[in-house]
Amino acid sequence: MLTKDDLPQYRDFYEAILSALTAVGGSASISEADSQVIEAWPFTEREQAVLHGPGPGTEIEYRLAWARTYLKKMGLITNSRRGVWSLTPEGQVVDRRMLPELHAAVLEQMKADRIKRAKSGIRVGADDAAAAEDLTDDPPDGGWQQRLLEQVMRLTPDEFERLAQRLLREEGFVNTEVTGRSHDGGIDGRGVYRLSLLSFPVFFQCKRYSGSVSAGAVRDFRGAMAGRGDQGLLITTGTFTPAARAEARRDGAPPIDLIDGMELCELLKNLRLGVEVRERVVEDVTVIDGFFEREF
Repeated sequence: MLTKDDLPQYRDFYEAILSALTAVGGSASISEADSQVIEAWPFTEREQAVLHGPGPGTEIEYRLAWARTYLKKMGLITNSRRGVWSLTPEGQVVDRRMLPELHAAVLEQMKADRIKRAKSGIRVGADDAAAAEDLTDDPPDGGWQQRLLEQVMRLTPDEFERLAQRLLREEGFVNTEVTGRSHDGGIDGRGVYRLSLLSFPVFFQCKRYSGSVSAGAVRDFRGAMAGRGDQGLLITTGTFTPAARAEARRDGAPPIDLIDGMELCELLKNLRLGVEVRERVVEDVTVIDGFFEREF
């Protein structure tokens, strides 16, 4: 049986993440970057299914998140408010052989910061070097998402289907209904999406799931849609394997749109469903040299 001890450490992913971002033009969403790394490694579906703790996130996702955090501390990648990660100018030209040295420098700086905070009487939090090295806390770019998914995972299957129904309604779908309880061939619900003057039916399936959804699940969903419609939406609290994502966009087959756990969290946040967002304004103040030397 595979365990997390059989998987690479987060430090082993540094070069793979830089290569993945380079391969897709310098920037990518978390799911795009993770899929690129997992497919290029390559990891088997069994390895992708190893959970971090009780889940729903996988151990590979968890370690990739820490790897991104450290690469950001090295100044090699950065992320936008919308969760898009991109190479910095330094990240585009860095000598990959220098990564272990850069990693060690970050650890030293974190250790120095930790000692400084401790001497100042400031409580040391989850971002200290020891916690980060042991990976005992939520990665900084996925803490609230993990807690939110843990709550969603407590829903019953029926409740999760109704949550998906609410999401679709909030996003502009009409005539949205849950059909899962009628054993509708693997289809949990359907709705009509209106886009300006056009509208088209969309079938959806919900997988309140820990780990990675396989390509087989996408094929089964598409089979359940056969003869009923040409557009499907598969929503999971987990992730999708690269093979599943490839199957969803396979040429010649009805398209299946995928929403993984991280994207589900972003939707819930944007719609303020189960999430409270308090924005903080931070001022950067710079003193202008020479300003007071001239006449006013």
